[in-house]
Amino acid sequence: MMANQRNGTLYIGVTSDLITRVWQHKNKICEGFSKLHNTNKLIYYETHDTMYSAITREKQIKKWNRLWKIRLIEEFNPNWEDKYESL
Repeated sequence: MMANQRNGTLYIGVTSDLITRVWQHKNKICEGFSKLHNTNKLIYYETHDTMYSAITREKQIKKWNRLWKIRLIEEFNPNWEDKYESL
């Protein structure tokens, strides 16, 4: 999950290469929502054994209301720190 700031715009996606994908967000490589809203901070992530389980989880979280997403982020990352450097 990417954000532009604490309690800001959220972007939820799935990838098989997290480091590269976050780098793309940070450098605005791909056109679309993330570039438009400057969601360039990695604030939450999960790892999964299969792409199927990752996509299933992504779809689940996208359906959640905003409060649930914020709770999930803050359990993992209470200060909304950019986790990219620690990958």
